[in-house]
Amino acid sequence: MSDGIMKKLHEEMVIQILLELPVKSLIRFKSISKILYSLIHSSIFINLHRNRRRNTKDELLILKRPIFLDENLYKNIMYFLSSNDNDNDDTLKQVSPEIDVPYFDNDFCVQFQQLIGSSHGLIALTDYEDIIFLNPTTRKYRLLPHSPFRCPKDFVFVPRGIGFGYDSIEKDYKVVRFYELSSEPYDRDLEARHSRVEVYDFCTDTWRWIIPTVKLLPRVHHYVGSEAFFSGACHWTAQDDYAEPIVLCFHLTYESFRNIKLPDTCYFCDNKGYGLTVCQNSLTLICYPHPKCHLEPGQEFTDIWFIKEYGQDETWIKKYTIRPLPIESSFAIWKDHILLFQTGTGTLSSYDIHSDQINEFGYQANNGTLRLVVYNEALTIIPRESNEATQVLNF
Repeated sequence: MSDGIMKKLHEEMVIQILLELPVKSLIRFKSISKILYSLIHSSIFINLHRNRRRNTKDELLILKRPIFLDENLYKNIMYFLSSNDNDNDDTLKQVSPEIDVPYFDNDFCVQFQQLIGSSHGLIALTDYEDIIFLNPTTRKYRLLPHSPFRCPKDFVFVPRGIGFGYDSIEKDYKVVRFYELSSEPYDRDLEARHSRVEVYDFCTDTWRWIIPTVKLLPRVHHYVGSEAFFSGACHWTAQDDYAEPIVLCFHLTYESFRNIKLPDTCYFCDNKGYGLTVCQNSLTLICYPHPKCHLEPGQEFTDIWFIKEYGQDETWIKKYTIRPLPIESSFAIWKDHILLFQTGTGTLSSYDIHSDQINEFGYQANNGTLRLVVYNEALTIIPRESNEATQVLNF
């Protein structure tokens, strides 16, 4: 009966109606009729829906929080959060039941585990070895194949950076991962160390090596929230050969690295942390004092910098200087004016740049173990979703 009604309607009219609906409604509608299923599942409609006009009210949050079962075992819980519809109320609420995150259930590299994204509504979870791609909206996920490359005998493997994004030229999602190799024991002599870079292509479902133009890449900081994808490139806060802080960039199309200097007021030994995010369509640096370090008077403020003319004559513009905050790690700037961070006591908190208000939310974990990203709901199909490895998380 539903298919009979659908055949009487013009497809363009149906598409325009469907484009106004939230993703959750579209997922339910796919079970109404075969015609709706085929339409909503088509790549044309998925792209139209993903690229429709959005605003910051459409942004949702994913929070990953570890719950320790004992000293050697824990589980990760993922929460899906949003604010109330009232523009003046930024209280967070859960928009769907929390879920358990698969695979990451031991204490290996607890501090390293990352929640990266989003790109076209997809996010990645990784402890550097295992990488899961997840569409939070459809709950479909896929464990990527492990890299075939192994650390040579008598060498030390040191993870440095990992990122992912969408290559708009090649029309492909990519993961980049790089690390240092050194003879065992770990050699502090820079000449005895070198970097290796791996790229995973979804279109070929394979890992491959690429050769960087320098023997040893800048050392990436492992601050939480210090990685961001912007304008076709992955970015990490790092330090160069002279121990000066920089942003290390890897362009997914050209598969090459370059450095962006940080503002002149940023130093490696200034007892501050550095976070990267995207705000107001600009690569954004959050420079915050570490709560456990002593600072000179006047240095306890948090500065927020926007990059001007990205990819050309790049300069940093200080957009905000805000009052001292108990930031253990920064996550993002949500809705272009709400700074989200974990405090020194492990609590998820926010600071409203416009109203100067601080909020604490009911999510807490050990210091430095919360992970959070901002995303937009999308029907994006995980590449090779038909693969048997694709699974669905239980609601």
